Amino acid sequence: MPSNKRSLSSSRKAGVPTLREEMKLVSTLAILLTAAALAYCARHGYLLLYGDAVAHLHIARRIFDSLNPGFSQLGSVWLPLPHLLLLPFVQRTDWWQSGLAGAIPSMASYVLACAGIYRLARRWMRPLLAILVFAALALNPGLLYMSVTAMTEPLYLALMIWSAVHLTSFEAALREADAAAARRALVRLTLVLIAAVFTRYDGWILGTLAWLMAAYWTLRRGWWKEPANARVFVVCTLLLLAAPLSWLGYNWRMYGDPLDFLRGPYSAKAIAERTTKPGSLPYPGWHHLWWAFLYYVKSAKMGAAPLRCGRWLLLMTAAGTAYAVVQYRSRALPAAILFWLPVPFYAYSVAYGSVPIFLPVWFPHSYYNTRYGMEMLPAFALFPAFAVLAAVNKWPQRKRVIAAFALAIIVAGSAFLLRDTPLVFQEAKANAATRIPFERALAEKLILLPPQATLLMYTSAHVGALQQIGFPLRQTINEGDYKLWHDALADPAAAADYIIAIDGDPVAQAAQKHPQNLELLFVICSTGQPCARIYRSTLGARLEVSPS
Repeated sequence: MPSNKRSLSSSRKAGVPTLREEMKLVSTLAILLTAAALAYCARHGYLLLYGDAVAHLHIARRIFDSLNPGFSQLGSVWLPLPHLLLLPFVQRTDWWQSGLAGAIPSMASYVLACAGIYRLARRWMRPLLAILVFAALALNPGLLYMSVTAMTEPLYLALMIWSAVHLTSFEAALREADAAAARRALVRLTLVLIAAVFTRYDGWILGTLAWLMAAYWTLRRGWWKEPANARVFVVCTLLLLAAPLSWLGYNWRMYGDPLDFLRGPYSAKAIAERTTKPGSLPYPGWHHLWWAFLYYVKSAKMGAAPLRCGRWLLLMTAAGTAYAVVQYRSRALPAAILFWLPVPFYAYSVAYGSVPIFLPVWFPHSYYNTRYGMEMLPAFALFPAFAVLAAVNKWPQRKRVIAAFALAIIVAGSAFLLRDTPLVFQEAKANAATRIPFERALAEKLILLPPQATLLMYTSAHVGALQQIGFPLRQTINEGDYKLWHDALADPAAAADYIIAIDGDPVAQAAQKHPQNLELLFVICSTGQPCARIYRSTLGARLEVSPS
């Protein structure tokens, strides 16, 4: 019987591409797609429409550009890995201002996600059907847009997909009694899960479920009985446990509460409490698991298929999942569990975690957190292909016709989504409609201040004004400088040359409580946004207005 090496050589001579060559091809296609998205979005100024994208860049920037640079600037709510990946690129001021610094890691994540979903599909399907899975993910207009922003969704999707890839590889290696391959797969799985834990909080549940499956297979097959295998398993387990514990320790060390990200002043819970009127329902789905489930599933369908086709996509995905689990059992179980995980996670988060989702087609007919539905894209890409696989197995003589028909549906669906504007892009434009004009007006006044002036400003809401003019963050006192910030709020005039107070924020409240030695210079108001007031400290600062 010929060896695997010889078979691969024969395949090359016969002109049959290897999996590595296929991966290079799909990765190249993904690079071309995301590069086209970057060219279009950069030309039209779409890279910074999301306020959260601006905020992610701000956190990465202040790690080195602040009064107290260092990893303490990572904050307490958002997990650190996305900001650490931004760090090499955001050091260029022009890339920070344009948003290009955020596009680079997200584009790489998009390519990894597309390559990973293809590799996973090839475990069960020939290239003809695997390319359908790749196309369903890669051609999604919403994901293409997010791939050129500083948002965390592309990175997390890549980590989710590669978690399934390595977990499946681990199961296959155990089944084939290949201890060395199993150890390699387990180490890779651990590294990907640690990255997921440090990217999004759903990564904590992802890591738990993936590790429970790995542990179950390890115990069931007796893999742990060999000392080398046991050592690898124990070390990987400890490393994975250390990831969330280190974040709890960081919050405890920096903010005095290990759960500050969950219940602190900048947590989702605190924001919901501040923005909810007394006696009113905070949002649809609040403490109602069924409605929360419906809102999440609706957001996922609207982001993946034209409005009237979402139901059929969901049914195809469910049918394909059932076929995969029945036909391939434990080999398909990791992808089935991990890719469907967002449904219960976000249903619970909406109901009990103060994480609302607003949709334009349902009350309150607005946009908020619709991008969370994107986490179902791997399931929507992979499992309908199993339904196609079932049809091909039943009518093998018509496999090319069936595959061509399925590809046509995918391309047409993506085209319709693009024509109707992707849901996440609609949210981005709604997010930016009043925020960007306000920040532009504020920036036009800030640029008149002396170049070396120091500012007291709450930057969690409208740091985009500083970003637009490239104002050094090290010349600002903001909420990232914990002790300086609280001392400055007690006496704003003594803390900085200029005080930027935006109605309702902590600086505005401090200016009202301590108005002494503050001289009002400008009032900036814009439709749909609170007014901003720029004060000058009379304790020594002078306004120098640049000639127009």
